[in-house]
Amino acid sequence: MNRLNRSAQESLSTSQPVENAQNHDMEKPTNDSHDHGKSAHPHVHSEESLRKIVNRLSRIEGHIRGIKTMVQHDSPCPDVLLQIAAVRGALDKVARIILDEHLTECIVRAAQEGNMEVELAQLKAALDRFLP
Repeated sequence: MNRLNRSAQESLSTSQPVENAQNHDMEKPTNDSHDHGKSAHPHVHSEESLRKIVNRLSRIEGHIRGIKTMVQHDSPCPDVLLQIAAVRGALDKVARIILDEHLTECIVRAAQEGNMEVELAQLKAALDRFLP
């Protein structure tokens, strides 16, 4: 077993299991909003937008399971790294979709409601954590 596979095996055996998103209680509130912590407004996702984001994340989840299988079956490290890069790209795409929706919906709404300072401060804080 090569070093990548041994490290991954050890990591997998010691890590906590990740909840399956399909089994997680994800009842949608009846008003189609969810809490953003200290956000100045409820965030509203359209049904189509929510479906697209969840579908993309489900595909990424499957891709990650595929990478795990590759590692368990001693796939060549360059192949594993290539697949990890593909997952990173897919996650970046989801982040761009969410950011675009936030800018076109939440920031516009905050401007209309006079909450721009709070909303921009929260966006800047989130971007500081998100961007390298």
